[in-house]
Amino acid sequence: MTEEEPRLSARELIERLEPELSPRRRVRALAALVAGLAGTVFVTALWGGEPGPLPVRTHLSFGVFTVFCLAWAGYGGWLLTRRVPLFATDRVIAAWIALVASAVTTGLVAVVTVQRGTGVGPALAVGGLFVAAALALTVRAHHRRAALLRRKRELMGGEEE
Repeated sequence: MTEEEPRLSARELIERLEPELSPRRRVRALAALVAGLAGTVFVTALWGGEPGPLPVRTHLSFGVFTVFCLAWAGYGGWLLTRRVPLFATDRVIAAWIALVASAVTTGLVAVVTVQRGTGVGPALAVGGLFVAAALALTVRAHHRRAALLRRKRELMGGEEE
């Protein structure tokens, strides 16, 4: 090599890793935002359109599903506004939303099946699959984030953060 290439500091290298969302992540963020907003509109329209007084558990269910939809919309909006490397924080947040949503939904469905006397086994089996998948994604996201942060620390070496 005849010319010496300019050397980047660890900080400059890290800042260049992913200064903005990739097109794929931008589409995922937009999908989460749109799906969350659409779900919120749909659930609240159903909730508001129900005739007569509703049982408390129905109000609770509609409220919980509205919160889940708003969480996904908030996540999508948050992700679209990020202009810095996230080091897989987005994956951790999405995994936790999925885990909480699947666990709470499984619990609500189990309560309803017990109250109706229709058998809680199938509800717990299906819900358990969703919870297990969400839990696996959560563990995977945490491991990925830890690996990226470990690599960042290695690159930063003795530099200040």
